[in-house]
Amino acid sequence: MAALVPSILVAPKSPSCEGDLWFGRAKKIKLRSFFADLLFNTVQTVWAEFCKPQNFYYLCTIFWITMDLLRFKRLNRWVGWAVFAIAALVYLLTIEPSTSLWDCSEFIATSYKLEVGHPPGAPLFMLLARVATMFAPSPYYVPHMVNGMNALASAFCILFLFWTITHIARRLYTRGGQEFTEAKAYAVLGAGAIGALAYTFTDTFWFSAVEGEVYALSSMFTALVVWLMLCWEEEAESNHSWRWIILIAYLMGLSIGVHILNLLTIPALVFIYYFRTAKRVTWKGLIYATLIAGTILLAINGIIIPYTVLIGMHIDIWFVNSLGLPVNTGIVVFVLLMFVALGWAVYYTHTRGRRVWNMIAVCVTMIMLGFSSYASVTIRAIANPPMNSNNPNNPAALLSVLNRDQYGNRPLIYGASYAAPIESYTEKTVYNYNPKTEKYDELTTVDKYIYPDRFMHLFPRMWNYLKKEHDYKPWAAYRTKEDFVRDEEGNIVRDESGRPQRQTVMDYGKAVRYYDGYETKTIVEPTFMENLHYFFSYQLNYMYWRYFLWNFVGRQDDIQAENVTLTHGNWLSGIDFIDQLYLGPQDNLPAEMENNRARNTYYFLPFILGLVGLIYQLNRDKRGFTIVMWLFVMMGIALVVYFNSSPGEVRERDYVYAGSFYAFSMWIGLGVLAIYDALSNLMKRNQRAAALVAVAIAAVVPGILCAENWDDHDRSGRTWARDSGHNYLNSVIQKEGVSPIIVNYGDNDTFPLWFAQEVDGLRPDIRIMNSSYLDGEWYVDEMKCKANAADGIPFSLPREKYTFVNDWIPVIDKLERAVDAKEVMEFIRSNDARTKYDIGMDEPVDFIPTKQIALPVDKDAAIASGIVKESDRDLMVDTVYINLKKSSLSRSELMLLDMFANFDWKRPIYFTQAYMLNAFGLVDYLQFDGYAYRFVPILTPLQDSWEVGRVDADYAYDVLMNKAKYGGVSNPKVYVDSFMQHNIMVARTREAFARVAKQYIFQQQYDRAEELLDRGLEVLPVNQVRFTMENTYPFLEGYYSLGADEKGDALLMAYADTLIGYIEYYLQFDGFYGDLVTDIIDEKLGELSELYYLAGLADRKEVVRSFNEYYREAFGLTDEDLMNPDADTTTENSKQ
Repeated sequence: MAALVPSILVAPKSPSCEGDLWFGRAKKIKLRSFFADLLFNTVQTVWAEFCKPQNFYYLCTIFWITMDLLRFKRLNRWVGWAVFAIAALVYLLTIEPSTSLWDCSEFIATSYKLEVGHPPGAPLFMLLARVATMFAPSPYYVPHMVNGMNALASAFCILFLFWTITHIARRLYTRGGQEFTEAKAYAVLGAGAIGALAYTFTDTFWFSAVEGEVYALSSMFTALVVWLMLCWEEEAESNHSWRWIILIAYLMGLSIGVHILNLLTIPALVFIYYFRTAKRVTWKGLIYATLIAGTILLAINGIIIPYTVLIGMHIDIWFVNSLGLPVNTGIVVFVLLMFVALGWAVYYTHTRGRRVWNMIAVCVTMIMLGFSSYASVTIRAIANPPMNSNNPNNPAALLSVLNRDQYGNRPLIYGASYAAPIESYTEKTVYNYNPKTEKYDELTTVDKYIYPDRFMHLFPRMWNYLKKEHDYKPWAAYRTKEDFVRDEEGNIVRDESGRPQRQTVMDYGKAVRYYDGYETKTIVEPTFMENLHYFFSYQLNYMYWRYFLWNFVGRQDDIQAENVTLTHGNWLSGIDFIDQLYLGPQDNLPAEMENNRARNTYYFLPFILGLVGLIYQLNRDKRGFTIVMWLFVMMGIALVVYFNSSPGEVRERDYVYAGSFYAFSMWIGLGVLAIYDALSNLMKRNQRAAALVAVAIAAVVPGILCAENWDDHDRSGRTWARDSGHNYLNSVIQKEGVSPIIVNYGDNDTFPLWFAQEVDGLRPDIRIMNSSYLDGEWYVDEMKCKANAADGIPFSLPREKYTFVNDWIPVIDKLERAVDAKEVMEFIRSNDARTKYDIGMDEPVDFIPTKQIALPVDKDAAIASGIVKESDRDLMVDTVYINLKKSSLSRSELMLLDMFANFDWKRPIYFTQAYMLNAFGLVDYLQFDGYAYRFVPILTPLQDSWEVGRVDADYAYDVLMNKAKYGGVSNPKVYVDSFMQHNIMVARTREAFARVAKQYIFQQQYDRAEELLDRGLEVLPVNQVRFTMENTYPFLEGYYSLGADEKGDALLMAYADTLIGYIEYYLQFDGFYGDLVTDIIDEKLGELSELYYLAGLADRKEVVRSFNEYYREAFGLTDEDLMNPDADTTTENSKQ
């Protein structure tokens, strides 16, 4: 140290000068000398140290590592953007050039006009999508913009995943001061590219990336916050490193406005923080980190999201009800005060130097700023747009939206099974803003049901009381027992000696005797072990693990299984001996199975590479492994526990678990490093070659995923959802001054119609009404209002008759005669005690006093409104009778009854599905108009479930031939996936052509009939739309009736070949698998028999001969069992 000290400081001397002037100059000389000596001695010492061999080596190493890292960071950026470009190009090339089925139509429509979608809403998504739609040159391109936004968001997710993998991989190679060589850099970049591109082409993520749903943007937020936390880890020791955490908090708040799934990254983020800051990892520290992560997650999801609005709601109630101020004044004041308080907390903690509390205050402030996107929901609801789900125009309604009240709740930790008897119920107070009184009404509603203590259990998985034993038993039963064989009538079957026959059957449940206050009942309740078996077999295996293997092993097809899960929707590897163990024989597949484009096989390659990466990271970096595992578990298994799924989901739910597949893709990337390490030991002289070979080998994984998945994920030519919405609206009669009503029920016959009207501006004169939404008082209010150019629905019930009352209204047939519909509604509107019925509740309730309700027909009004043509006047009945089939009506059915009572035949009423009228006994009063069903006062008794209602052939012909479009289905490049197949089937789209053709045959207009049949098979060809009896048999009847025998034969034989393919395939199954497919074989044989007899009736001799030949060879039937094609047709078929 002495050498570093200048001599002027050791022995200062006075300058040899005189006077004050010279004294000042001498002082400057001394300072110059001091700095010169200091600099000289420092350089001399550093040079001496540098010249030492060991120090020289270390410094050079640091220099080159720094240069390598700088070079790597540059390459990391460029390769990352290249991967982004690949993903973006793929997604933009395969996006659907229109809206899609399910929620996409609603999201795009609400975004375009900033309307309010279903709970819990996605305000940030809608705001961003609205910005995207502003670049659309016309409304036609609106869905292109939203889908394109999602495609780019998905590509950014891939970019952040790439950088996340390279960060984790680089950390593996630089821990402990290891040399980061050029070869390792190549391996790291390759790992990022392979992992990111593998996820790019996975089944689930690709599906969400090319449509207008929220999950693509949600995935981007997930990937972004994880990458940003790793950026913080990189700069954790910097003074400004907290900026990353503040940004993450803001993004967390924003992501709530897309989907709350992003919050599940919190445990992983906490562990990144813990591992970076902890000097030593201990079990105590891990437990604390877990508790802190749970606390943060609970604070955001359980406190900030609901209680912020809850407190604001109570303040608003006080402002409105007590102070008489306008609605929403209180919530505005509360929000302003809240941000003032948060600002003060930030300032106070900063000035007092309380760094941790300051950071907490800042993060909470940023979360609240992001969460404030929900203010747009209330702002837009106040404007009362046509789509205004739950009408959250006040804080009470907004709270209901955020809590998803309309979906109910499900027990997670403690609760009852589906079989438990209800003992009582609890009520809760709700507040409903009444626009008439401009006050909040305090109401009570059922909160939850109370069950006897003996039926309450831990971890209730089989909880849904809407499901029954036959729904749960196939998944929960695991025990067997011996039981008697019984025939169809329940009698015991005996052998030749008279001894009862026994068989092994599944044992299920335990019998519990329960006295309900009236009688003692025996209830079969599942055991706790059956409850666990259901969790593992259905919820964990079928509803998660199966989806996981879809993405990384392969997929049998995209058809959602119904009764027999063996035949559809399973994972499939492509390795026959493995698949046969799980799914039965894989040889001689039916053509429809083999040619299903969603039959994708990856031969376990992505799964194996990911498993290798998992093991590699576990051995090399347990901290990093813990972080990725937290992501994997929270985005997968934790969601399985939380969702607590019931059997019979309306659609596959794999999209929910995309975050778990994202985490596994990190291990796929790290698998490249494992391969590189193995090769580097074999190729020690050429490490760069080892890295390149490792990447080349691993590139097989994204390659096979892309090759297998492209054809069933390419939606570039598909417009089915948009066209189906147009078709429904275009089938509705249009008449000046008349505002028709179309009533629908499900997502896929509602959202496309909203899209057609709100985005494409089609038929603004039609009032679209979803009957299932009528259970919500807000929707009844909304339907009363005019929307676009359509008048409101003519409901007569006041708000107090449907707002948190009359969820179910009893039907008590006291009068035993038909009562005019208006009188019935007046009876319900009355508050007279004589119009109430005591059902043992706290007070009597409204009821309907008759099962038969008369609906008088105003024939002049029906003709004037276009409901019936003048030429059909004589066909009209004087009165339409509503025959209530049930002992009670739901609120939605009550409102439909109200509509029927008050529409006075002045507005055409259409239904997208005929079954909605079953409860009213009105199916006999429908007219099929090509797509939708018109309610008409013309009696057409139902003869066949395939042919509901009468047909106005000329009207329906114009709809089917001139107005309707069919989504590009006739294009062989368009993949008609399972959703589309189901939608085509439910809408009976192909059958419509045959129905109208049949009517023309009756009218002896044969050319038009054949034209319709040809058109139906042209736009919905058999090589695109799967055969069913419903969509094929009517065409066969039509062709044979017209004498177009060659067309009929070609269609019949194509159908028969398909059926035979299934029969021959399933006949290969034996043992347990054979038992599972027995019903399917019987079904296919039954359909084949129908075709056989039809060919005989049509006197198609060659066709009958071919059938006979097959029956002889396949089943050994003799001529006595078969039709004789050369015999008299009438006589032969009378024998059959």
